[in-house]
Amino acid sequence: MELSIVDNSLQIELTLTEQLIAIRFHKLWQIPLNHIISVTIDLPPKTLKDLRAPGTFVPGLIKAGTYYTNRGKEFWYVTRKNNFGQVLNIDLINETYQKIVLNNIENYQQWQQQLTQHR
Repeated sequence: MELSIVDNSLQIELTLTEQLIAIRFHKLWQIPLNHIISVTIDLPPKTLKDLRAPGTFVPGLIKAGTYYTNRGKEFWYVTRKNNFGQVLNIDLINETYQKIVLNNIENYQQWQQQLTQHR
């Protein structure tokens, strides 16, 4: 997974494997920076209701794809190999998803600062 800022948008580029696991058919995903409400590096609180549709979930290994929670529609790509505790947690407005949670990236704190600065 590669993140970049292009033309005032956060661009998320998934690998083919990530696309298949998350059941997301678009390689590139662009989110206008002004649609980002907040960015943290904390794992969101667990919810009692998580409906996966579509996506992949293997307890303790991976949570990837679209999930419906009491917070709204969320996109997750979190794996154990990259430490479940540290993520880039992006809250959105005026987007299909209300939240994006990623941990297959490097420099979480740098991305948090950069995205907070640009919005």
